[in-house]
Amino acid sequence: MPTSMLLTMVLCFGLSISVAVAIGLSSIVGAWQANVNLLTIVKEMFGAINKFPLAAIPFFILAGNLMESGGISARLVEFAKSIVGGVQGGLAATCVLTCMIFAAVSGSSVATTFAIGAILIPALIRHGYPTNFAAALQATSAELGVVIPPSIPMILYGVSAEVSIGELFIAGFGPGLLIGGALMLFVVAYARWKGYGKKDHEGRLSFVTATRRAALALLMPVIILGGIYGGIFTPTEASVVAVFYALVVGVGIYRETKVADLPRVLQKSVVSSAVIMFIIANAGLFSFLITRAGVPDQIGAFLVEWLQTPALFLIGVNAALFVIGMFIETSASIIVLAPILAPVAMHFGIDPVHFGVVMVVNLALGMITPPFGVNLFAACTVAKISVDRIISRLIPFVLVIVGCLMVITYVPTVSIGLRDLVYAK
Repeated sequence: MPTSMLLTMVLCFGLSISVAVAIGLSSIVGAWQANVNLLTIVKEMFGAINKFPLAAIPFFILAGNLMESGGISARLVEFAKSIVGGVQGGLAATCVLTCMIFAAVSGSSVATTFAIGAILIPALIRHGYPTNFAAALQATSAELGVVIPPSIPMILYGVSAEVSIGELFIAGFGPGLLIGGALMLFVVAYARWKGYGKKDHEGRLSFVTATRRAALALLMPVIILGGIYGGIFTPTEASVVAVFYALVVGVGIYRETKVADLPRVLQKSVVSSAVIMFIIANAGLFSFLITRAGVPDQIGAFLVEWLQTPALFLIGVNAALFVIGMFIETSASIIVLAPILAPVAMHFGIDPVHFGVVMVVNLALGMITPPFGVNLFAACTVAKISVDRIISRLIPFVLVIVGCLMVITYVPTVSIGLRDLVYAK
């Protein structure tokens, strides 16, 4: 059964069938071979999405779209530029910093790509940066949307591996800051080497002015994250607060989102949420079938036998996840693989929260690596270029993140140090 499911999935990928449908079709093949009745199939698919923490996903997506239409993202760009935009290459660094701030609310890399890319990709091009470099930078910077909390993939990992989502969120700060800092240092050095961005300081507001204009936008992540870690509300409830705040600021205060715009924003959010939920439902059935066939136990036994130390296990898993992330969507990969790999990681004495962060960061690389990198397609849509034009520009960014991933993997304090401090572990 597992072999036929895998072959069906590979065939679907070869025919350019979407990931969600490919997983669903392969699951149906497996269910037919295992004589699983229709009621069980429906029950498993419904059970996969009938989880309270998953309610946060559509609300965070809606909050990100409201931020984009309500002028919040534009003010965050101005604020970031006031901090790092005064040097050569500062506009490129502004892209990274803005994505870090925007990620602290939206939780979605694709939402970050569209919201920030629509502003900064044209600005980078006007300042002399090549179009393909601007698109590659935006796609890579938006990856921080799934590392810095709140993070939709972290919610999925927490649900799948039965790990505290609050602990995962706080563990994401260190890796997010590490990757963001490394990317900013790289783009500034690269811009000076190539001679890009000599006029990046033009149009830059003073820090005081930019902070005043962006005050309400900056208050949003403070309220959301402060509420979560202060015990005022759960991550799921925080997503609803984020929507309410973005609605009040965008419609009632900034007034850049008109009431007539809301149906379009809601429709866009519903489509994005439905796609993710469809993937989760199909992946839940897929996970049920491979678990029933004993695949997780077999994989666990194989890994324990051949990768006999935690260091070897981590390098082996990183290599496998890097390849998997290139071909399978991040959410689906986490839902299918987290229940399999997390228990094995715990067998090796690896903290499940630390392993979750490693898994999320690694699979996030799949968002910027061909052939199925969703951030690539989003950035290329904004920049109006084909994906093949930015591949060469991506290589340095991928190497920077891989270097950060190795630090995150083998220096657990980067991720769980703050968690241990907050939770007194």
